[in-house]
Amino acid sequence: MITLNIMPIAYISKGLRVDETVKSPHKADFSPEKITLLETTAANLPGIIFQILQRQDGSIFIPYISSGCKYLYELEPEAIQADYQVLYKLIHPQDIQAFVESITVCRTTGKPWYWEGRIITPSRKLKWIQVTSQPVLQEAGNLLWNGLVMDITEQKQAQEKLQASEARYQAILDAIPDLMFRISRDGEYLDLKSEGANVTLSREEIVGKHLEELLPSDVVAISQVAIAKTLDSGTLQTCEYKLPTPLGIRDYEARLVVSGQDEVLAIVRDITDRKQGEVALQNLAQKFAKAFSCSPDSITISTLQEGRFIEVNDSFVELSGYERDEAIGKTAFELNLWVHDCNRLNLVQELQTTGVARNLEVEFRQKSGEIITAILSAEVIDLNGISCILAVHHDITERKQVEAQLRLCAQRDRLLAETLVRIRSSLNLEEILQTTVTEVRQFLQADRVFIGLNNANLGIRTLAESVDPKYPSVSGWSTNDEAYLQELRNLLKDNFVRVVEDMTQITISPKVKAHCEKFQTKASLAIPIMLNDELFGALIANQCSGSRHWQPIEIDLLQQMSEQVAIAIHQSQIYQKLAELNTNLEHQVEERTAQLQQKMQEVENLHRVKDVVLHTVAHDLRTSVMGNLMVLKNLLNQGVGSGEQGAGGREQGENSSPLPPAPRPSASFQSPIPISRSIIERMIQGNDRQLTMINSLLEINSCEKQGIEIKHEPVQLSTLLGGTFAQLEPMLTQNQATLKNLVPADLPLVMGDGTKLQKVLVNLITHSLHNNPPGLNFTLSATVEAGMIRTQIQDDGVVMSKLECDRLFDLHVRDPQDCCSTSIGLKMYLCRKVIKAHGGNIGVISNRKRGLTFWFTLPLATSSATIHP
Repeated sequence: MITLNIMPIAYISKGLRVDETVKSPHKADFSPEKITLLETTAANLPGIIFQILQRQDGSIFIPYISSGCKYLYELEPEAIQADYQVLYKLIHPQDIQAFVESITVCRTTGKPWYWEGRIITPSRKLKWIQVTSQPVLQEAGNLLWNGLVMDITEQKQAQEKLQASEARYQAILDAIPDLMFRISRDGEYLDLKSEGANVTLSREEIVGKHLEELLPSDVVAISQVAIAKTLDSGTLQTCEYKLPTPLGIRDYEARLVVSGQDEVLAIVRDITDRKQGEVALQNLAQKFAKAFSCSPDSITISTLQEGRFIEVNDSFVELSGYERDEAIGKTAFELNLWVHDCNRLNLVQELQTTGVARNLEVEFRQKSGEIITAILSAEVIDLNGISCILAVHHDITERKQVEAQLRLCAQRDRLLAETLVRIRSSLNLEEILQTTVTEVRQFLQADRVFIGLNNANLGIRTLAESVDPKYPSVSGWSTNDEAYLQELRNLLKDNFVRVVEDMTQITISPKVKAHCEKFQTKASLAIPIMLNDELFGALIANQCSGSRHWQPIEIDLLQQMSEQVAIAIHQSQIYQKLAELNTNLEHQVEERTAQLQQKMQEVENLHRVKDVVLHTVAHDLRTSVMGNLMVLKNLLNQGVGSGEQGAGGREQGENSSPLPPAPRPSASFQSPIPISRSIIERMIQGNDRQLTMINSLLEINSCEKQGIEIKHEPVQLSTLLGGTFAQLEPMLTQNQATLKNLVPADLPLVMGDGTKLQKVLVNLITHSLHNNPPGLNFTLSATVEAGMIRTQIQDDGVVMSKLECDRLFDLHVRDPQDCCSTSIGLKMYLCRKVIKAHGGNIGVISNRKRGLTFWFTLPLATSSATIHP
């Protein structure tokens, strides 16, 4: 645009006259169709569209210029049409000459006009523009210039940045003295950069060749592996190799990175001098190996600047935990030896200043991570022109630990002695406790130490406290939440020392967590104060500034202090109660003795009454039940009833009455009774259960008073099971149950009472049949374990909860809604009494998927197991 608008100025410079009276021509000089076309085109372009008319008389005016000049030139179209020379003033001074020359070429040759240059807008912005125009000669002899101006500032800036970046990277490449190769995956040299490197072959002799054509076979193999690994992993790979050269065998190091699809960039450096220097240093260090290899102190030789180890002795290996091969060639920073990096800097500064350092106490980190303390002495030595450090480390870790331990022990003993003296010389409990927490906090350097009281009536409260003013006090804190108080008591139950080094690393309840946050507790050490084997309170130390590792000596101090505090508290209580106890002790003893004797007499009377009532009631009930059974069986045997038959018949097994069937009376005594047969059967079953329960109660009472009488004799378990199966056969058949016997026939003999053991087996199986629907499957097995035979009865019925399993063999009140539960419960209790009397154990396991497994153990006939009657 500038070129086209400024173009008349070029003609003026050649002597052309400009009509000064020409102002902004109107668009009416052109057809409406042309105006519409120009406006539409300008609106769709990011630049400026213009028309310049140069008449034959040399006058120039601008028929049209698009509104894009507002953005590009920061000028209104009317301002440019009024005075087009304002555009000439925008051209950068350095570009005016090129601008004039471009117009001259266009005028001379008649070719389209093209120019790129810079302008400076009224707001002092620098912009690049590109102008193109085609002059058209009209019939009247006027020359019409149609053109386009584009803003190319961003393209020019991007080109300048790209050129600068290319120049910078080219300078970097030129400054690198190493050889650079582009190599394909198959080993073909694609390109190289050899300026500044000592290369005997020309570029033409290398590019296009393969590795095997130029390098020895061993170097080719190393290179191919490195190339493949670089391309496959996409990471930097390094390899070293030797090559024969006119100067002899040289060492080279190649670093390979991915530079394109299936190609790598290899940077090759001659490291012969470095290798020779390292070898020379190692050889020189070997001369001193014998001198310091037997030293009890750690001795190292390392470079001054880097701190890279050249040689270490066996004592260093023992002290640091690193083997020689792990240490040599590495720096202390790479091995993470320095606990404080500033110690290394201070050492180097002192060595550079004086050349020697003596008796510096520093901390080092072993390979295991443990921190040790050593006395370091070092001196600068020269090895083949390289400044190195000869350092000797004397381990004083144990000495420092012993010194610290002795100081702490002395302070602890002093504190304990002073506390003991106060306790013996003073009865002021408040003063003793306050002095104790103050001195303990000073010794521990803790943020808070306090003594808490555990009282059933008063709750938990603070007796004495010493706290850093920066942190909140727990004195006066209280709560009515009994559940929370009980939780705090449980933390110190059973005289357990509670050590918490970081509250955030343990699992605590929300209430305890909120309590810790309220008082800013980060670490805690709590020692219970026990009086008469009961929790009286606790001596507690808190760290509020952060987590803390509690030392054993600190824990030991608090434990001893808690004992002294307990003595002081107990002593105070004794002194308070001594006068009162002395006045009424004898009276209380006599009164309590009389009360005890009276209670004992009452208990004896109650036991006698219980025995009389039990025997009387049991005898009367047993007589009544047996009479009912006899009558009911007679009625049943006479065929009385409406003909209804019970689906399952009368219960068998444990509910069977011990009474023999009554004789059938003669026909002359038969009389119709309107009672269903099933009702009679149910009445018989109920009386059977009552009789069984009464017998069980009598047996339990006898066991409690006299114990179970066991006839110990060798018993063959397989024979015992045979008799038991015969007894269980009707019951199993009635309940459609099966029993699989997996007990080996060659099991050793057991010591026991066969009759009572049979009852145990029957009762266990009866329990499963009672609590499951028909169709139950039993599996019986036995094994020998540690001088005992373990017998298991497994079924596939319903399961029980853990609480039910734990209480199955206990004597407790059963479900009143279950008419048989009490009877079966009594039998389960008797089972345990019988097995215990044999010297074994009994239990039940609820299987994960289905069913129960009853088990009991019995001693072998040769076992020395103790039998408990």
